[in-house]
Amino acid sequence: MSAGRPRDPRLDRSILAATRDLLGEVGYSKTTISAIARRSGVATPAIYRRWSSKEEIVEEAVFGVQDATTPMSTDDLTADLRSWAHMFLGRLADPPVRAALPGLISSYQHSGSAYDDLLARSENPIRLAFVERIVAEAPDSPEAATAAGNEVFDILVANTMVHGLTRGHQDSEAFCDRLIDTLGFLVRARLAKAKS
Repeated sequence: MSAGRPRDPRLDRSILAATRDLLGEVGYSKTTISAIARRSGVATPAIYRRWSSKEEIVEEAVFGVQDATTPMSTDDLTADLRSWAHMFLGRLADPPVRAALPGLISSYQHSGSAYDDLLARSENPIRLAFVERIVAEAPDSPEAATAAGNEVFDILVANTMVHGLTRGHQDSEAFCDRLIDTLGFLVRARLAKAKS
């Protein structure tokens, strides 16, 4: 039995680019598989051979193309928190992401493990890197620093998500300044409490 022809990566790129373009132009609800097929010039059956649902293709289009690198750590916690805030805001304020997230969040409520799978692929490695940076602030209190890192990570993601989705890049510097002040205070307070 033959395994069939290998997938053409050029078609994948064309489909994903068409998906991102449509998300930015017409939003999530109008970004259908048929619309993606028309825009990319790829037949609908070929798309379904690659992705089993609209949610899968949208996830890959908006999260699969993002740079997975995390900010470099320095000896300056405030500067590092600022880098992380800018990274998250930059990703979440991207127009295709802004269009996709509300629809994906809605579909995750009805799809069992899809959200957990996305977290395992995309968020968990980034969370680990962030927590490691916070643990570096208190190597003598790794449990407290890990807890603080996870708590602050959740606040960072939630705040940048809300700002990115509702305001995009509007007032991003002032937003990041306020957020970094709050996160820095929280990290230092949690670590000081652990030492006392």
